[in-house]
Amino acid sequence: MIADAGLRDEIERIAAAAGIRVVYAAVPSGRKAWVGAAAVLLDVAAAWRCRELGLPRRPAVVLIATDAPGTREFEAAMAIGAQEVITLPGQESGLVGVLSEAAAGESDGCRGAVVAVIGGRGGGGASVFAIALAQAAGEPDRECLLVDVDAWGGGIDLALGAECDAGLRWPDLAAAGGRLSYPALRDALPRRRGMVVLSTGRTGVELRPTALAAVVEAGSRAGATVICDVPRQSSPAAETVLAAADLVVVVAPAELRACAATRVVADWVTAVNPNVGLVVRGPAPGGLRAAEMATILGLPLLAAMRAETNLDGALERGGLGRSLRSRSPLAVAARRVLTVLRQQPGEAA
Repeated sequence: MIADAGLRDEIERIAAAAGIRVVYAAVPSGRKAWVGAAAVLLDVAAAWRCRELGLPRRPAVVLIATDAPGTREFEAAMAIGAQEVITLPGQESGLVGVLSEAAAGESDGCRGAVVAVIGGRGGGGASVFAIALAQAAGEPDRECLLVDVDAWGGGIDLALGAECDAGLRWPDLAAAGGRLSYPALRDALPRRRGMVVLSTGRTGVELRPTALAAVVEAGSRAGATVICDVPRQSSPAAETVLAAADLVVVVAPAELRACAATRVVADWVTAVNPNVGLVVRGPAPGGLRAAEMATILGLPLLAAMRAETNLDGALERGGLGRSLRSRSPLAVAARRVLTVLRQQPGEAA
């Protein structure tokens, strides 16, 4: 997002050396384009335009200046969360380094998918389904990173029975940002059967969007499937994850009032990211069918499942740390959602 034609020519030359193709725009076409770009280069005016759009913080954002940067440039850089200010001409090598690093994260085509799971109503089963997805997504050659985004949910590690496992939780990473090393992050977090788990704690510490973006980007860049358990309340942190997701899964019980509540959530979520699908769980006390709910909500039906036997008891006695039975309703529905995800364009094999 550079208006100066002379700067554009210089950037084209530098980007070619780094192996990156340049796409010009006055503003991003949407949050997905903003989050999905390998790097973002912008001038002061573009930085303020992006700030006004409320775009989430992300790594590899560079503000380009034509003279020695001053207050004007640094204020714009801080407003949009740029990692640095680079002056052209004069600091070509610095820009080559930034773009080369960004290209290295994109070049192997093995980025992991990002899935956001959110409940249509409180207690709708989103956290449990996020765990089921994470268990199903873990493969011998591909890890799964399960990220708890609900600072007020008590910690997804409790639902896994992993509350006593050694490792960092979100309060320990509150100041994270920029570019994180996934191997270092993985080694610092609790692990359960192919899942790397980043849980909130029991203190209600709000999650910073920059920290969330850094964690999600690190996992995806390393090829891990990233499953995020997202709260129903709109917040910068929640919208950062929703915007970054390749697929947003809305989980709702087959109940009339839940359908009404899910309508509100669906309107919010689809305004952030149009790639949204519905999972309906039983029982249906009034006979409301999953297909009827999907039609009412205007969302594609990803899966419908009957109630999981003894689920509440399992959550109270040790959690879901053990893998679900392969034929359990949760496991079957999770595999169906992953099948849809892997059919989407851009999902790495």
